[in-house]
Amino acid sequence: MTIAAVETGLYRIELPVPLSDSTHGIITHFELVTVRLRGSDGAEGVGYTYTVGSGGRAVHALIDQDLRPVLMGADAYLIETLWQKMWWHLHYGGRGGSVSLAVSACDIALYDLKARRLGTPLWRLLGGYDPAVPCYAGGIDLEFTLDALLKQTDANLAKGFRAIKMKVGRARLSEDRERVFAMRKHLGDDFPLMADANMKWSVDEAIRAARTLRDANLTWLEEPTIPDDVAGHARIVREGGVPIATGENLHTLHEFTQMITAGGVTFPEPDVTNCGGITVFMKVAHLAEAFNLPLTSHGAHDLTVHLLAATPNRSYLEVHGFGLDRYILRPMPIREGKAYASDGPGHGVAFDWDALAKTRVA
Repeated sequence: MTIAAVETGLYRIELPVPLSDSTHGIITHFELVTVRLRGSDGAEGVGYTYTVGSGGRAVHALIDQDLRPVLMGADAYLIETLWQKMWWHLHYGGRGGSVSLAVSACDIALYDLKARRLGTPLWRLLGGYDPAVPCYAGGIDLEFTLDALLKQTDANLAKGFRAIKMKVGRARLSEDRERVFAMRKHLGDDFPLMADANMKWSVDEAIRAARTLRDANLTWLEEPTIPDDVAGHARIVREGGVPIATGENLHTLHEFTQMITAGGVTFPEPDVTNCGGITVFMKVAHLAEAFNLPLTSHGAHDLTVHLLAATPNRSYLEVHGFGLDRYILRPMPIREGKAYASDGPGHGVAFDWDALAKTRVA
């Protein structure tokens, strides 16, 4: 089966409630970039990526203008071949960043097309392990009042979540400490609780914060410093006394290799929409397994649940409140702390294209 058509779209998705973290500030919307591949036999595959409000036009242009010629007429089943061709086609001008987002979206569409054509769910195509995946509610709530934070937590518990992540990185570490320990008291001693600093701190600040929060029994402290400082991450792991998650801003397999081999991460955390797609995500999963590390994830939970359902060393699936459920016909179900990968062909993310059309910008 060859690829007969490549269709792209760029959409502005408004958030129902403005979100906040220590790096991006107040987030009012995100950008969704989609790719629809059609095979010569009429089969379709859908891929997508996203930004937190800017840069989407560049990603859309890379797919529409540069990757389309690579994909058109190609054998759709040769995904590794096409990944290499896309990567090296854009390597000189990219090697990460927007290029990784663009390649990721196309790679996801290729896997969806193949799985649909073969009539199998993606998680089975990728090897198959367990479609019931532990998940957590990923709060983007740094500027919420403590009362609003606790109310959000109760709402997430009512939705079936049995693990929760909150934001840290406020102006004063004492404020972070107060909020984290209030959450710990609210949830109980053994409830899985994570905290995410979104790269806020220097290495020394991160070590101080980790030691300050150590008695809160965090499952992990996420992105304590910039992803470029591999040696710094290793110091934080050694000296902070708290497990560390990072990876949502690592855009290549080689970056994950450097972080893992340096001992800079406890929970590797790839985002399938920016690390290079399913091709790279699964390589990171296997690399983490080889180092006896549990894998978590970032973003795109409706899709990523399939990847963790094929991964024996998975820990938790992150479920984000980005509001994309409004545009998905069959949102991912959550019951008693677990998300469930769909059993139909492909990744099962069926967009409501008519609803999305109202948000289209390109």
